[in-house]
Amino acid sequence: MNKFMINDREVGIDNPPLVIAEIGINHNGSLDITKKLIDAAADAGCDAVKFQKRTLDAVYSKEELDKPRESPWGTTNRQQKEGLEFGKEEYDVIDQYCKEKGIEWFASAWDIESQHFLRNYNLKYNKVASAMLTHRKLLETIAAEKRFTFISTGMSTMDQIRSAVKVFDEADCPYELMHCNSSYPLNPQDANLLMIRTLRREFGRRVGYSGHEVGIIVTCAAAAMGATSIERHITLDRSMYGSDQAASLEVGGLSRLLSYIREIEKSIGDGVKKVTETEKKIAAKLRKIDTL
Repeated sequence: MNKFMINDREVGIDNPPLVIAEIGINHNGSLDITKKLIDAAADAGCDAVKFQKRTLDAVYSKEELDKPRESPWGTTNRQQKEGLEFGKEEYDVIDQYCKEKGIEWFASAWDIESQHFLRNYNLKYNKVASAMLTHRKLLETIAAEKRFTFISTGMSTMDQIRSAVKVFDEADCPYELMHCNSSYPLNPQDANLLMIRTLRREFGRRVGYSGHEVGIIVTCAAAAMGATSIERHITLDRSMYGSDQAASLEVGGLSRLLSYIREIEKSIGDGVKKVTETEKKIAAKLRKIDTL
């Protein structure tokens, strides 16, 4: 069997990491762009695409929303954020399109009303964004659904992670932690991938990786370290308007990432030393003396 055990998770070609393409707000309010990104994720072999859902007045103060901000949608923060926020009409289209493409979709809710909104759809997963890890009432709302939840741990202390995990444990809600550094883009020197092992030891749970670095090397290293899920932002063009675009993968980069992850899965093996059939043939040619 081409796999090895990481606690309760078998990693290898028989059980590869789940790969999530984070569309987030990189759709720039366009369903046409959204569909193209869903196409790219499905064609590359991703397991799911992810979005972000916010009720603006619940997440941001009036002062913050009234701040000046030049964008394609106007001159205030509110106008920019409203331009990037999808409602039921758009999510109905997304839900149907993902069904047609055979790919799961889900979203990270940034407030309780948004989490209730997501209940309109038969989603397989929930997500706790790093920024929301300390929002206890939101965590309790999510955990009460008992839907498998990815919990990102960026900008959080170990004590904060413990408190969040306790909510899900007490609710008997299945979850997976995701190691994350919430810098956009991430400096590879700050990736600290050994945290994947630290979180695994501390909580005895599956641990994935949510990356915001430029390129794919760090993410490939996370896969090689046994990350059980991989999440990366995707975009049609990294030069497009938006705060997440620069830390995203374009379509070609996403395809290369999936290809490399699958190669890593194949190369992991089972950790049992053996002489392969190819080696036996070479040994017959090169080992003239065998006295052991």
